[in-house]
Amino acid sequence: MSAPDRAPALSVCVPVYDEEGNVDQLHARLDAALTGLDWEVIYVNDGSRDGTARLLDAVAARDPRARVIHFVRNYGQTAALTAGIHHATAPVLVTMDADLQNDPADIPGMLALLDRCDVVCGWRQNRQDAALQRKLPSRVANQLISRLSKVHLHDYGCTLRVYKREFIQGVPLYGEMHRFIPIYVTWAGARIIEVPVRHHARTQGVSKYGLARIPKVLLDLTTVKFLRDFYVTPIYFFGWVGFLMVLTGGLAGLGALGAWAAGAALLATALLVVAPLLVATGTLEITLGIIAEVLIRMHFEIQQKAPYRIREARNLPAARTIRDEAQSAGAR
Repeated sequence: MSAPDRAPALSVCVPVYDEEGNVDQLHARLDAALTGLDWEVIYVNDGSRDGTARLLDAVAARDPRARVIHFVRNYGQTAALTAGIHHATAPVLVTMDADLQNDPADIPGMLALLDRCDVVCGWRQNRQDAALQRKLPSRVANQLISRLSKVHLHDYGCTLRVYKREFIQGVPLYGEMHRFIPIYVTWAGARIIEVPVRHHARTQGVSKYGLARIPKVLLDLTTVKFLRDFYVTPIYFFGWVGFLMVLTGGLAGLGALGAWAAGAALLATALLVVAPLLVATGTLEITLGIIAEVLIRMHFEIQQKAPYRIREARNLPAARTIRDEAQSAGAR
């Protein structure tokens, strides 16, 4: 076993939220799958409300390779993955879910591909999820993301991935951007391979995702598209929006004139007032949202602030907890 203060060859980052029924079995499967490797696992307890925290502490107590981070509340999967990546010490990182749907037995085979690429992404080719609620929206989202980002993957939602550290470290992850990590690493020049991996039906706990996340994915994809194509030259984005607004306003004006000539005074008035107002307001909202997204990224990166807070940690001396923050603030 690796000592807690020794850098291993492999770091496994696992966000955990209300998975008390899976924690012990997950660690046992990792232990079996990674036999012969020098590894650590960083469990990030994302504000679990059940007995997950207690079980993770027990795992850390009996196995020094297990590092545990407890968030003060639920921040979401992206923040949990970010914490795991920030505190990982190995040159190769693996990310995976804690629900036992990802199979740790796939990790050695994925590691073997790193001599041909920089990132290995899992593809749940035979996905064991509800067809209408999970698989169909995922398929549509994968096609849309691939088309807009020009990074073609079958499965953006699969958390099981292997990264060379230099490509994942420093990737700005805020909001719910974890599913777009393959896009970010290609911006850094990473070579990606996608391979089929096993996917098991969930037997313990309940899924944390459903149809409600579709609007979030679309909004996040809009942000990624903006950052990819317009971050350096935003005038191209805002210029085209302004052009479309002027064009729409002109068409609405022509429509109002036509309606007035046809004697439809009420329709003409509505076109002159409602159409340009709705277009201008909607465009302003989207534009302000994108500007705010860029500003919040600048806020985190300039101040070197993480988008999460840690209550306490196990076997991880470098973790900055809320107690450390309070002591630092008191010293100032």
